[in-house]
Amino acid sequence: MPGENLSRDEARERAALLSVDGYDVSLDLRSAVGDEAGDGPRTFRSVTTIRFRCAEPGAASFADLIAPSVTAVSLNGKDLDPGEVFDGSRIALTDLAAENELVVDAECAYSRTGEGMHRFVDPEDGEVYLYTQYEPADSRRVFANFEQPDLKAPFRFEVRAPEGWTVWGNGAGELTDGVWRFAETKPISTYITCVVAGPYHYVTDSYSRTLADGTTLEIPLGALCRKGLAPYFDADDVFLVTKQGLDFFHDHFDYPYPFGKYDQAFVPEYNLGAMENPGLVTFREEFIFRGKVTQASYEGRANVILHEMAHMWFGDLVTMEWWDDLWLKESFADFMGAFALVGATRFENGWITFANRRKAWAYRADQLPSTHPITADIRDLQDAKLNFDGITYAKGASVLKQLVAYVGQDAFLEGARRYFKRHAYGNTRLGDLLSALAETSGRDMAAWSRSWLQTAGVNSLTPQVLLDAEGRIDELTVLQEAAESHPELRPHRVAVGLYRLEDGRLVRYARAEVDVDGPRTVVTEAAGAEAPDLVLVNDDDLTYCKIRFDETSLETLRGHLGNVTDPLARALCWSALWNLTRDALLPARDFVDLVLRFAGRESGIGVLQMLHAWANSALVHYVAPDWRRTGGRLLAEGTLRELRLAEPGSEHQLAWARFFATVASGPADLQLLRGLLEGTEQIDGLVVDQELRWAFLEPLASHGVADEAVLAAELARDDTASGKRHQVRCLAARPSEAVKAQAWAQLVESDALSNALVEATISGFAQPSQRELLAPYAPKYFAVIERVWAERSIQIAMHVVQGLFPSLQDSPETLAAADAWLAAHEDVAPALRRLVLEARDDLARALRGQACDAAATVDRTP
Repeated sequence: MPGENLSRDEARERAALLSVDGYDVSLDLRSAVGDEAGDGPRTFRSVTTIRFRCAEPGAASFADLIAPSVTAVSLNGKDLDPGEVFDGSRIALTDLAAENELVVDAECAYSRTGEGMHRFVDPEDGEVYLYTQYEPADSRRVFANFEQPDLKAPFRFEVRAPEGWTVWGNGAGELTDGVWRFAETKPISTYITCVVAGPYHYVTDSYSRTLADGTTLEIPLGALCRKGLAPYFDADDVFLVTKQGLDFFHDHFDYPYPFGKYDQAFVPEYNLGAMENPGLVTFREEFIFRGKVTQASYEGRANVILHEMAHMWFGDLVTMEWWDDLWLKESFADFMGAFALVGATRFENGWITFANRRKAWAYRADQLPSTHPITADIRDLQDAKLNFDGITYAKGASVLKQLVAYVGQDAFLEGARRYFKRHAYGNTRLGDLLSALAETSGRDMAAWSRSWLQTAGVNSLTPQVLLDAEGRIDELTVLQEAAESHPELRPHRVAVGLYRLEDGRLVRYARAEVDVDGPRTVVTEAAGAEAPDLVLVNDDDLTYCKIRFDETSLETLRGHLGNVTDPLARALCWSALWNLTRDALLPARDFVDLVLRFAGRESGIGVLQMLHAWANSALVHYVAPDWRRTGGRLLAEGTLRELRLAEPGSEHQLAWARFFATVASGPADLQLLRGLLEGTEQIDGLVVDQELRWAFLEPLASHGVADEAVLAAELARDDTASGKRHQVRCLAARPSEAVKAQAWAQLVESDALSNALVEATISGFAQPSQRELLAPYAPKYFAVIERVWAERSIQIAMHVVQGLFPSLQDSPETLAAADAWLAAHEDVAPALRRLVLEARDDLARALRGQACDAAATVDRTP
């Protein structure tokens, strides 16, 4: 990775000097098929012509390229010596003219890490599939360019591919004389150009709309996946959501979709959820469901489709100048994904999922030592890579939801419309959007921005209720607190809900909207109301904050959480209780108990699956170690009980079955899983399809019940790319010193595994039931991570550094080892330090939670 970085200062200097008129890129991908390469990387030919201007003739600059070799370089008709001008990541350019033409002929490498031109060989049929993934700066692995978002230009691509293949690009393509040629793009940034090539299964449709001027907008639609996934590909549902989204955004943005066609490619071994390449959006192929899944999975896919579509305007049409303002695209896309999901599709409860799942990601990220303002300080590309995080996405989206409540939806959307028209095909900073919103809302956006976008940390809001002599509310106040490290108290527009028990149901009988500002705010509208059993601050989830409870409310929830009638209010209560658990204010075993008593009554399938994840995390990380065995037994027993009680064939039954596989550990549990696999046991309505078989096999493997032969037989039954990933995970999960040593060597000492198999091996390696077996790897981790960071691509290095941190060795000794490493490595890459700091903080939080849980046991001892 050294030498491949690019600093913000370098990018600003180059942007001030250069402007780009256009690219012609010619790729020869015929080398993708044939015998596997020998010792060196498999390569393809890439020839790029860049036409650009220089504001200071005679000046020097550089182009970006990461490639094994460069065959030829010419600048303004003069041949340059590649050995002199190319250093492996940059091409030095000197004595530039006012108008320039650079031609670079290079041998670029196919990738197995999901960065650049990724090459995948399908084990099912031997077919080869290619796709590109660039964000933030990997297009330079495929063609020479100026790799920064503010040097936009039109692109023309041509691609030579193996016979029988189809090639897709950002623009419409046509095969002529063996060459695929693509329509010139609008001016776009390098990182959103895209090529997908191979024998993909392709389905087409179309979208049309009459515009305000009476003309008709026609958008060809396409969806593609590997041939092996074609039997499972529900393209009709993908197209349905796509059309609903296009209608929604055209209705609200008043700017027609500007990029011609709209293809969506579901590709293998993808590192992200999806990527907003205009005209050719790429998704991870796991969004094609090989087995039965719950509606939460379909909702999640629809949300991602709409998120990427929102990027066509927020990010592609108008792009941030540098990665500091990444929120200008990701926060808006995250918000717009949920906004459109609720406004345009069948998933009307999208805001509940947002409150329960997306905000949980934000709350965790905002309490890490690496938290940062939504408008971040991004010094270089490594910083940028790590800032695709819960702050930039979920907190930013939460803050935009608060902004809509602050300025009003109409003013917000009108500000967006002006922003698009004013900056189409250009680049922007924070102030450009704020000025448009200030115009349409009349609000002081500078003050709002200082509080919400330019400070870090999450506030806590706690209700305080004083009753009069008649038992009515004398005064209801909202107390606002902030962490010492980030003391900003923000203005919040919140709804405060008052709930009471009526015939066993917790229902809202009063609601007041109030502007919370400062440490103490009185809710005047509540005076004189009857005493509530539950006060829910931030009812309706208008703002971004951690909800706390007064003692009466907390006791009410302990006894009646399942009786909260409103599903959003119930989800907010669950989220608040989980935050209390993570903050060591609620014993983790109490949270597990709440899940055991009330999760079976949860109607929202997305909320239920989130509760399963939280309960498992509480058991693995936050309960006192001496209660883990008891807690695990109680959780497994309760989960099996709910599984048997669930409606046969329902998605709730499926969710409980998957969770049972996660927590199963005792002999009877494992025997039941084995019987379900072999057909000797049955649960009425539960269909054990191939994906569920693998889910059952992992606990069997991790507890030594399913050996290598069993897993090999299962792979023979499911000899696919998905099956291989599952088998690799299960193999690494087996409780054997030799197995762990082999997995460690594959991850740390070799780069033979693809990105997908690296993830699968890490997932299998770290089993909560194998703490003692994994203990020797804690010191090894701190000894190798600096070398891993230096030798591997940033994507793989991130997987290894995050995934192998010894979090299961949850002891003060491991915490001290992390602190010692950080103290001794103050000068390592900031991105590496950030990852270790984050993992160290999670470990410290777990230890605090365990101490809280252990203290609760002492307190309850008679």
